[in-house]
Amino acid sequence: MTDFKLVLAIIAREKRAQLRDRGCTPVFLDTCADFLHTPGISVVRDAQIAVQAGRVPAMHDPTEGGVATGLWELATASAVGAEIDSHALLIDPATVRLCTAFELDPLGVISSGALLIGCTADSADAILAALHDANIAAARIGTVRPPSFGFQLRRDGHLTPLPTFPVDEITRLFA
Repeated sequence: MTDFKLVLAIIAREKRAQLRDRGCTPVFLDTCADFLHTPGISVVRDAQIAVQAGRVPAMHDPTEGGVATGLWELATASAVGAEIDSHALLIDPATVRLCTAFELDPLGVISSGALLIGCTADSADAILAALHDANIAAARIGTVRPPSFGFQLRRDGHLTPLPTFPVDEITRLFA
């Protein structure tokens, strides 16, 4: 499951004038800025629902370094490889718009409010259904692979190494 509301709030709050100059409306910017508070960044409820719905041997709430770094951390801690489907990632169009405006990679921006759930294959559908029933956006974004597979991103049928972000992309806004 992925969620990029915090990065929207940060960019909308810190770069409002530049975004207005690039055609973003005040209503759009206000909506993005408010994501800091509504829906907020807690993943406790999401985690509780997932654990009640199926077998969840690992979870991670990615923060600095974004979803890509969170995936690296989760897979490394679990001693597994991972194949991630880029098209399955739930990246809000507003996130794409604001990241594109500042040439930031959405996979490497702060992702507080997102939750990565490592569940057993036979639990995935039940967990997704429970999250959807609770109106929580969620998707199956990848598959656990042997450690020798490494960390790969599948995009348009091709595998490439999952990008790494030693420094969060959001810091580039303030450089």
